[in-house]
Amino acid sequence: MKDTGRKVIISCAVTGATHVPSMSEHLPLTPGDIRDQAIEAAEAGAAIIHLHARDPEDGRPTPSPDIFRRFVPAIAEATDAVINITTGGSTRMTLEERLAYPLLARPEMCSLNMGSMNFSIHPLAAKISSWRYGWEKAYVEGMEDMIFRNTFKDIKRILLELGGHGTRFEFECYDLGHLYNLAHFVDEGLIKPPFFIQSVFGILGGMGADPENMTVMRSTADRLFGRENYHFSVLGAGRHQMSLVTMSAIMGGNVRVGLEDSVYIAKGVKAESNAQQVRKIRRILEELSFEIATPADAREMLGLKGADKVTP
Repeated sequence: MKDTGRKVIISCAVTGATHVPSMSEHLPLTPGDIRDQAIEAAEAGAAIIHLHARDPEDGRPTPSPDIFRRFVPAIAEATDAVINITTGGSTRMTLEERLAYPLLARPEMCSLNMGSMNFSIHPLAAKISSWRYGWEKAYVEGMEDMIFRNTFKDIKRILLELGGHGTRFEFECYDLGHLYNLAHFVDEGLIKPPFFIQSVFGILGGMGADPENMTVMRSTADRLFGRENYHFSVLGAGRHQMSLVTMSAIMGGNVRVGLEDSVYIAKGVKAESNAQQVRKIRRILEELSFEIATPADAREMLGLKGADKVTP
């Protein structure tokens, strides 16, 4: 996209559906925890807040609209951050479950995984000696035999049903082929610029967290779409988070942090909150002389419909 003073969008993914409570006591699980951490992250400088829901009884991922409603409106009331609702949910959810709340809320932005894939953190199960809840071990170990499903038909349905309400997307691309899937839907006329491409590195089943891979993703996106038609962003899973997202900014892109992507703030040190990660990357970016995008900047850059057009 055209340079707007090189403002960098910070997205914050607050809780996700991959990490389990035993991995960090700071992972927000209840609606109140998710609300409070999201608001604090926005106050720290995140222009976009990416949200999943969890069952407040035991922290397992849930698609329940009733639980989403217990924190999303409160976040919208307390901050002007762009609210980005998952359509990915978890590998255990059906497409109907994953779309249940987004179709009611009709948010400004939703995440959209650009293909089916193996998606797993099952090797981490061997590193956890004590599980906080009974469901967690089977959930993590079971990822070895699970896939995340988003067929071309699934993606088309999401684009038509949510896009028809003016929702725009964070296109999550875990591999090079996902960029070509995105290009297919551009050719079909179902996606129009400006695109927001979130390249994902370091997930088992997707691209490795290698700088060379980021260069290939960036150059391929330039070739497929033209740099004037999209905004590039990066998330790095686990220990790769801060180094990769910093590289993204240096390459002209945007950044995503949050406890969904990494439960750490430094080597061997657990992040105490999402806001702590936002503050760290903001400090790094500002020391590199980048300007941080406000929510208003992000809305303009990404062509969003505005919070006033979202269903309460």
